[in-house]
Amino acid sequence: MSYELPLTVVTLFWFVVGAVFPVLVHFCMRTSPHKGLIQTMLVLTAVCCYIFWLCTFLAQLNPLFGPQLENDVIRYLKVDWDKN
Repeated sequence: MSYELPLTVVTLFWFVVGAVFPVLVHFCMRTSPHKGLIQTMLVLTAVCCYIFWLCTFLAQLNPLFGPQLENDVIRYLKVDWDKN
């Protein structure tokens, strides 16, 4: 399956948002009193969005199937539905 590429790309994107951007904020906003708040917001945003995306991605990767029907039941349903 080719699920490695989207998993890698999205993981790297949220890693950059959560790890690289806070470091850039540290060096670009040395005197700002809101530097810590902005760094915390970036890290929390990256973690929450990545976990939400990962749960959605994994749920689509291996979906839950409905009830499995026996062959006899399928044949009966086909005959019964064809009458109507």
